[in-house]
Amino acid sequence: MRRYWLLFAQTVTVGLALYLVLLAVRPDLVRRPALPVQVGTVGTPAAVLQAGPAPAGSYRAAASRAMPAVVNILTSKALRPNHPLLRDPLFRKFFGDRKPDDEESASLGSGVIVSPDGYILTNYHVVEAADEIDVQLADGRKAAGRIVGTDPETDLAVIRIDLKGLPVMLLGHAELAKVGDVVLAIGNPFGVGQTVTMGIISAVGRNNLHINDFEDFIQTDAAINFGNSGGALVDTNGNLLGINAAIYSQSGGSVGIGFAIPVSTAKSVMEAIIRSGHVERGWIGIESQDITPELASSFELKQDAGAMIAGVVRNGPADKAGMKPGDILVAVNGKPVTDTNVMLNLIAELHPGSKAKMTVLRKNRQATLDVNVGRRPRAR
Repeated sequence: MRRYWLLFAQTVTVGLALYLVLLAVRPDLVRRPALPVQVGTVGTPAAVLQAGPAPAGSYRAAASRAMPAVVNILTSKALRPNHPLLRDPLFRKFFGDRKPDDEESASLGSGVIVSPDGYILTNYHVVEAADEIDVQLADGRKAAGRIVGTDPETDLAVIRIDLKGLPVMLLGHAELAKVGDVVLAIGNPFGVGQTVTMGIISAVGRNNLHINDFEDFIQTDAAINFGNSGGALVDTNGNLLGINAAIYSQSGGSVGIGFAIPVSTAKSVMEAIIRSGHVERGWIGIESQDITPELASSFELKQDAGAMIAGVVRNGPADKAGMKPGDILVAVNGKPVTDTNVMLNLIAELHPGSKAKMTVLRKNRQATLDVNVGRRPRAR
């Protein structure tokens, strides 16, 4: 009996020793394989994470409502240099054997689908002089775009694509936007793909920036970069407030000062372009300057609001109506003129061929002139 017990003890000892050696040399053969770990919030099933409600402070609903209607725009134009050296074989040997007529430049931009008929709002500088326009939707579809019309004075353009079942962005009320309202900027910065940034409205009615002839910008600190031009500035409901157009930057990147064209301006320009292919504005043929306190003191003026007439185009509508340099334009059809920017917009709203009553101050005496409104010359 003792012999069997001794044999059993020796067997157990040898087996234990072999197990320890095997554990040290090949642990994978003796350890139990680990089960896969499911990543998620503690105590929250993965399915709930995917379908759960938006957390407080999230703008995912606004973004998901607006993003499908924002498109990427790629434009290209052929470069045809006329310098004879570019056609010289020896010259081309050093700078690459590519025909000059085959050279192209491409640029990126964004746009907003505002009609199920395929009309897209974007910036004029995005499609300026483009030979080809390619539009890519958020759902992956692509289509060739054609220019319906442009308006360089507001930096707006309308292009159209022929696709069915297009997502359309609802137009918001830019006139109700206030400083401090949260906004989202949607576009394709640097060609990385559709991107959403968030900020607030920093100012409204920005002008005298010398970017466009007609300016009434919404300023925002939402990041806007190269490629965002023509994209959407939307409110927290996903409605369009403006078309992103420009940034103030010394480096080329966003520094938190971006500008968008209000949707009210964009809508009126788009309707005019769709109706007639261009925008018609009133014109009376004057040059003006703002009245500063110094100017008012120098001319002994009783007010510092209005626009001083600095020049009158000979035989133009204002000249024929009797307007003279030095007059101060204070009202257009009864609407007060506070500065040159307001004056420019009021006159532009007049229908060419109509008559307008212009109220002026001449030597501090008020007079009313009947002006036959002309058609504003097209911007070059």
